[in-house]
Amino acid sequence: MRKWLLGGLGLLLVLCGGGAVAIAWYFVRSPLDVHVDFNRSLRIPPLAESTVDAQGARVFELRAQPGDTDLGHGSTRTWGYNGSYLGPTLRAKRGEHVNINVRNTLAEPTTVHWHGMHLPASQDGGPHHPIPAGGLFQAAWTIDQPAATLWYHPHPSERTETQVYRGLAGMFIVDDGEPAQRALPHDYGVDDIPVLVQDKKFDGDQLSMDERFGSDIGVLGDEILVNGTPAPFLDVRSELVRLRLLNASTARVYSFTLADGRPFALVGTDGGLLDKPYMTDRVRLSAGERAEIVVSLRPGERVALRSTRPLGGGLDSKFNGGQDSFDILQLRAAPALTPATLPGTLLSTPRLDPAQAAQTRSFTFQGRKINGRGMDMGRADAVVVKDTTEVWNVANGHDTPHSFHIHDVQFQVLKVDGQAPPPQLGGWKDTVFLEPHQRYTVIARFADYADPTTAYMFHCHVLRHEDNGMMGQFVVVEPGQQPRLHG
Repeated sequence: MRKWLLGGLGLLLVLCGGGAVAIAWYFVRSPLDVHVDFNRSLRIPPLAESTVDAQGARVFELRAQPGDTDLGHGSTRTWGYNGSYLGPTLRAKRGEHVNINVRNTLAEPTTVHWHGMHLPASQDGGPHHPIPAGGLFQAAWTIDQPAATLWYHPHPSERTETQVYRGLAGMFIVDDGEPAQRALPHDYGVDDIPVLVQDKKFDGDQLSMDERFGSDIGVLGDEILVNGTPAPFLDVRSELVRLRLLNASTARVYSFTLADGRPFALVGTDGGLLDKPYMTDRVRLSAGERAEIVVSLRPGERVALRSTRPLGGGLDSKFNGGQDSFDILQLRAAPALTPATLPGTLLSTPRLDPAQAAQTRSFTFQGRKINGRGMDMGRADAVVVKDTTEVWNVANGHDTPHSFHIHDVQFQVLKVDGQAPPPQLGGWKDTVFLEPHQRYTVIARFADYADPTTAYMFHCHVLRHEDNGMMGQFVVVEPGQQPRLHG
């Protein structure tokens, strides 16, 4: 059951009506504080079936399709991969060659972007390679990056928000041989749990994309789904449970915490594990970001994962969901739990050296533009030489929240507003939240793949902003090459 308080003018609105009163009511009403009864068992997305072909490649089949799904309001029209809503979890190992056949059975073009994956630009699934209705796209590459929680979702021109909101998304887990992965909980669906968090708004039994009054970031729902499950609970049978948190919402920012305030261990971010567990009582994720956390439980107890006030005070924050709070997922520990121990160290992350950077670039996100320019598929906003390192200064130039996502590479955060980053930003990242008027300095190495004819994207991962043109392109070339893009 949802609960939220109405401000004093809420009653006045009911009694008097009128647009001016409605606006005044919105300014003074309390933010959302949503509590649920946790009455549905959390759905665990199945691991995608795969085969190994004669050349040793792992082959997956994905089909984008329409369907109908019970999201807590009866039969709702949705989209999904290999089913009516969301998609299976793809899983492959470092060093494996993967072939993914993507069939589009929707009535409009789509793409599939492999968010966080290091791969050739021609396989990246950006807006340059739409899959027409009824069409097929075959993506193929060799996985060469550390174990991490990645995901896949559409990236078509001007339709990304709509397609993701309707349900096109899934997790992609990369494994490697590092002992730390085995030392952490790693039994998928048992003590290693995918947690895809999305907010939704309903009009009767159907999804609504109506915007919140005053919002500048797109749809903000007043209900939460986890793996497509409303009001979910998870039965836990081990003392430690690993939650792979993915903010799969189109705009909303979450600040995840446990309802009783207990600390948990942050063990990984977008691109893989941290050097060691970082004990904290909250982790904030903007759209597209991931975090792996390990929660310790006692036999028989129940504790809720919540998101509380991710952006603090101010009217802009209120309009953009920054003061809203939600129940997310209840953990229910069994009367007897399997013993488990959290390792003290995980791995050693090689650090990129800014003194070795071949280029330093600056990008300011403001309005719906980057450096004052909207998206142009025929323009290269940066030309990067293969196997070089670059430092990028990425800033939010106004009061609207943004996020920064870059394709192909994982980066390290060097500075936040000129200061050393906090421990939770000490690992590999491909997406970072850009608070209003905040500046990040990041460093990345652009290795392995050069293609002067095909660009990678960097953009705001608030999907309404992306669809409105808040994207840029970079091309990776061999020394001496020039880009040859076609708009």
